[in-house]
Amino acid sequence: MLKREVEYFFGAVRFFTRLPVPGWVGHSAEALNHSARYFPAVGLLVGGIGALVYLAAVLIWPPAVAVLLSMAVTIYATGAFHEDGLSDTVDGLGGGWDKLRILEIMKDSRVGSYGVVAMVLALVGKFTLLVALDPALVPFALLAGHAVSRFCATLLLATMDYVREDLLAKAKPLATRLSTGALFCALLFVGLALALLPLVKAVAGCLLAGLATFWLAAKFRRWLGGYTGDCLGATQQISEIAFYLGLLAQFGH
Repeated sequence: MLKREVEYFFGAVRFFTRLPVPGWVGHSAEALNHSARYFPAVGLLVGGIGALVYLAAVLIWPPAVAVLLSMAVTIYATGAFHEDGLSDTVDGLGGGWDKLRILEIMKDSRVGSYGVVAMVLALVGKFTLLVALDPALVPFALLAGHAVSRFCATLLLATMDYVREDLLAKAKPLATRLSTGALFCALLFVGLALALLPLVKAVAGCLLAGLATFWLAAKFRRWLGGYTGDCLGATQQISEIAFYLGLLAQFGH
């Protein structure tokens, strides 16, 4: 059983990052569906890489440069997987007028003007927010931001249906609803990351990330009737930004 769970974790790492995994790890859509409980754990791993790069870089360069380098390494580690999902989703919702057209645009490998603007705003937004944080807080913000945002994407797996369009889609992984037990397992990894932050900031970050996820889920239900893989990437990106916004919120000022 332990080996199976380890295999599920490495399956999530292989699907969502470019990081190497052991050769004995199998691959199947069914295994990937089971590995969804480890998406926040992958966030901890990616955020941890970014945090380590930041801590090393800030010894040599100003905090802004360290933030830039940490962002670059996390994007490299994930292959811009979630950023691509964000651009496809925004292109589809921005340029489509019905479900079929939106899905056609999202499937197109070309990036449109909506997608370019979304990616630029997301990257500049994350950089600006992280630089505005107390430098001592940035490593913990990276850990929590990556974990919480992937949990937000995981919530879509637990509460929404995967969009199947016969004219466009083949059988896809991540199309099975997440169980309550698996969702609780995912939440444990989020708790580990949040424990490193001040309570008020952690709560504010989670509230804004939750609001962003609720808003996105409402849009996906209205226009698509569910979610796609690109929707998960968009949710991760936007909820991560919302989480950092929450960390920076100053109440009573």
